[in-house]
Order: sequence, then structure tokens, then C-alpha cells
Amino acid sequence: MKLFPRALLDELTTKAAASPRARAHYNIHTSASDLVQRFFVVANRSSYFRPHRHAVKSELALLVRGRFDVITFDEVGRITARYTVGEGSANIAYETPRGTWHTLIADNDGAAFLEVKEGPYDPATATEFAAWAPAEGHASAPLFLEWARTARLGDIAPAL
Repeated sequence: MKLFPRALLDELTTKAAASPRARAHYNIHTSASDLVQRFFVVANRSSYFRPHRHAVKSELALLVRGRFDVITFDEVGRITARYTVGEGSANIAYETPRGTWHTLIADNDGAAFLEVKEGPYDPATATEFAAWAPAEGHASAPLFLEWARTARLGDIAPAL
């Protein structure tokens, strides 16, 4: 039996605050070869999830604390949808279909979700990052994040 205490989220929040990525995760699965990949992710407001897609697998996330905006894009970086998930919203979880460009924006520090993906993990096919969005750590990534916080349906990602 595996139990996951609420204190785990507090520990991950502390780790996220000390991380350059402003997030931390905790694997529940035992190895990359497991057929189901399960993990908790805790993110702070400044965490930048570069827009990406998963060509061969979908992902399911259940919010366990805080709130996120989930934004989807078309091939050129135009926002096609924006969903609020978590505290204060009507949604408790989201599932991203295969091939969907998307990003997450934490609404508060310590926002957390449980993610479930099909395994085994294959780094060659796991994630494709959008060429129209800056890489993590790039000087323009915080500007992109701030743009995404207020961007509306139909807006196109800025050239940064």
C-alpha cells in the first residue's frame, strides 16, 4: 500500500521554490519502463511549461491543490482554448489528447496535480516542444509566460 500524505505537497513546494524551474515532481511509478507513469507535480507561478505536445500518448492530470490555466494552441501558436482547472473552477482534472499543443500556467505558488501517462517512457517520443515558444531558461521565457497569462482566444504567440 502506498499512501501520499498532504505533507508531500508541502515538501515539493519547498523544492519548487529552490528549483530554477520553479517546480518539482515526485514519481509514483518505479521505473521508466512501467506501463503507467504516475507522478505529482508542484509548480509555482513563475514556472514556465514550454508549449509542447505528445505525439503518441495522451496525458491526464487531476488537480490536488491550487489552480492552473491549461492553454491549447494550433500549429502556429494561436490560442485555440483556455481552461481553468482546480480550486474555484468547475473543473478538477483535464486530459490532453495526443498531438495537442498545450501549456500550463500555475495560478498560485504550490499548485499541484497528479499526472498519469501511458508508459513506458521513451525520451525520443515523449515530448515535442513548439518552435514558436522560447526554450526553458531562455531570457524570453518569462515574457512568454506573462503574455500567456493574459492572452485571449485567437491571440498568436509573440516572436520573442
